[in-house]
Amino acid sequence: MRAILVILIAIVVFSCKETQVNSVSMKEDVAILANDSLNGRKTGSDGERKAADYIAKRFEDLGLQPKRLEGFFQKFTYKASKNPHQEAEFTAENNESTKTGQNVIAFLDNKAENTVVIGAHYDHLGMGGEGSLYREGKAIHNGADDNASGVAMMLHLADSLQKKGSPKNNNYLFIAFSGEEEGLLGSNYFVKNPTIDTKKVTYMLNMDMVGRLNSENTLAVYGVGTSPIFKQAVNANARELKIAENESGVGPSDHTSFYLANIPVLHFFTGQHEDYHKPSDDAEKVNFEGMKIVSNYIFSIIKDLDNQPKLPFKKTKNESEVVPEFKVTLGVVPDYLFSGKGMRIDGVSEDKPAQKAGLQKGDIVVKMGDFEVTDMMSYMKSLSKFEKGQTAKVTIERGGELKEVEVTF
Repeated sequence: MRAILVILIAIVVFSCKETQVNSVSMKEDVAILANDSLNGRKTGSDGERKAADYIAKRFEDLGLQPKRLEGFFQKFTYKASKNPHQEAEFTAENNESTKTGQNVIAFLDNKAENTVVIGAHYDHLGMGGEGSLYREGKAIHNGADDNASGVAMMLHLADSLQKKGSPKNNNYLFIAFSGEEEGLLGSNYFVKNPTIDTKKVTYMLNMDMVGRLNSENTLAVYGVGTSPIFKQAVNANARELKIAENESGVGPSDHTSFYLANIPVLHFFTGQHEDYHKPSDDAEKVNFEGMKIVSNYIFSIIKDLDNQPKLPFKKTKNESEVVPEFKVTLGVVPDYLFSGKGMRIDGVSEDKPAQKAGLQKGDIVVKMGDFEVTDMMSYMKSLSKFEKGQTAKVTIERGGELKEVEVTF
């Protein structure tokens, strides 16, 4: 299988012949971008550059145009910060202390007044290190869901938006961002160095981790409050999807850079999982039928908004500013798509307080000590009340019944 994929990459990326790959499926795109031969697509690495070449070739074969760039590429050089609480710094220097990433950008010109930006980051964690949740040494982090899935969906939408009957009242700028895992570098750089007039951008759509649609068909949509037009479009087109709304335009992905430039944004996300930032995030675990559902949903939103004039922007509450500080951890992965009462556990970490107390995936935490847990924010506020070494009674719902366990933090 690996040999076949390497050959396919070579044919698509490096062939001098005219190769038409319009019929490439999202499954094939994910398989190529998440293949071991790209070594996890670390920003500035050879693997990321090969991925960029592949995406540029896909753009070209889809009939899209560069937009005043070096081909389809927008390169940027930066100094990585040694302080995890400090942002990387863009620089004109190019030496051993700097790295170079590159956004891959293509334009669909419908001769319209305004433009919709559709983006997804294509970089990942390489062999692990900073940001990885894998603790057993170096290993290739292929990032099939994070975020080969988003890039594949962006390419699928690029194809769909050129077909007969597709919406034509806006232009479309497609951006595969570099450096997202390093701190939203590519999107930040683009917004500060745009290749189009950003005052003519009506809204931005971002897809990050859209490859694991669950059995409940729950899709998180962030940024719903960034324009008064969004809420109706997001819900009216849901069909079989269950939408978990979030108003805020600020979050840990590239839509944030556009929101901070006063551009309405929507971010699509199928949820956290136990393979997040681990070598096990591979293509065989991606729900490709689910990806089709999500892609069709996003296309419907685009179509629904096509007759709108430039969308008005609205500031939203920055929920990250009110997140409390923690001295302890429960050692679970929350289910961010859960919309019921409490905090549902989507994964349990090895040798952490939750596992030692017997908590399981699917348990719903409804009370911690004296503190009621009704949602994610109340869970975080409750957790912030405990000290290391403290023991508390935690009430969970399991199989429709309440159960009380003791947790030592």
